[in-house]
Formats: sequence, structure tokens, C-alpha cells
Amino acid sequence: MTPMALRAIKMIAMEVAMGNLLVRDVPDDLVVQLKERARANGRSAEAEHREILRLALSEDDGARFEELAAQLRALTAGRRQTPAEDLLREMRDER
Repeated sequence: MTPMALRAIKMIAMEVAMGNLLVRDVPDDLVVQLKERARANGRSAEAEHREILRLALSEDDGARFEELAAQLRALTAGRRQTPAEDLLREMRDER
């Protein structure tokens, strides 16, 4: 069997095994926010909804925190950092 045929079979099996979810009475502003977030992430609104549910229901919040912390470290790499003790001392001195 070709790799393409195997992928097709796996996709069909996944579709059969997956459930559907219908959410009613969603406020219009939430729908707009969902669509904007999906567009920003390069996904369909449906895919974004799945991702939000997956993240909200993930069992390992610690891993998600670690991922976010790594992203923050990458975004602030090379920037001057002020140690927390310096900031606390400054706040105390202002009193």
C-alpha cells in the first residue's frame, strides 16, 4: 500500500472516531473575536475553536506554562533586565 493511501485511511479513521460539537447562542462579539483570533493564527474559526478547547482542557498546565515562559524569554532575549530585588528596593525607598 502506498504512503498516500495509508494517510487517506488514517484521515478517514480519524473522521469516524471524532465527535461533533454544536455550540448554540454564542454572542456575536465572541464569534467576531474567535474569527479574528483564527485569522491572526492562520486557522479557520473551527480549527481555532478546537485549539482553544484543547488548550483549556489540557491536563498538563505546567507544560503550557513552560512553553509560554520560553516564548517570553525568546521575545525579551538581549534586553536589559532589572533584577527583582532592585525593583523592590526602589519601591521601598519611595515610601
